[in-house]
Amino acid sequence: MANYGMAFDYKLCINCRACEVACKEENGIELGANKHRLWIETKEPSGDFWNLNREKMDFMQLQCQQCEDAPCLKACPHDAIYRDNNGIIRLYDEKCDLSLDCVKACPYDARYVDTRKNITDKCIFCADTRLDRGLMTTACQVTCPSKVRIFGDLDDPKSEISQTLKKRDYFQLKVEKGTKPKLFYLK
Repeated sequence: MANYGMAFDYKLCINCRACEVACKEENGIELGANKHRLWIETKEPSGDFWNLNREKMDFMQLQCQQCEDAPCLKACPHDAIYRDNNGIIRLYDEKCDLSLDCVKACPYDARYVDTRKNITDKCIFCADTRLDRGLMTTACQVTCPSKVRIFGDLDDPKSEISQTLKKRDYFQLKVEKGTKPKLFYLK
């Protein structure tokens, strides 16, 4: 049993979107689908034209935050959402009735409707593909040329992610919501 999380050295992102393509390929999602599983948002530099070169454009990796206190899990009226043995929030497809309560409950806008399967979906750290095959990396992590993503067991003090979080400062998104996200953005 593990407790998987992900850290992002997000300032290294070059906005190549290889992570998005790899994720969509791994999960059979149509290329170009917006905000499906993971996506990159761009933070434009501020300032006037003459000062723009002093600031750097930032790219932010967004996806399900794999919350310890997951609002989507609590909101589902049919117990279709569950936490697996690796701490990953997943869905029993056959129980999903598209009530959309989970979509509305997610403060990270990470859930979407998969119209092919008629379910709500989100990132599950490749749990049903790569992790099931014994691979300990996600498709988005392995394909990133800048090595932005670090994936691993948060409960293993020897894991790369645990070692990184001990050494580096980081922030998490929307901590004021009390969800206890397991995604960490390295400063």
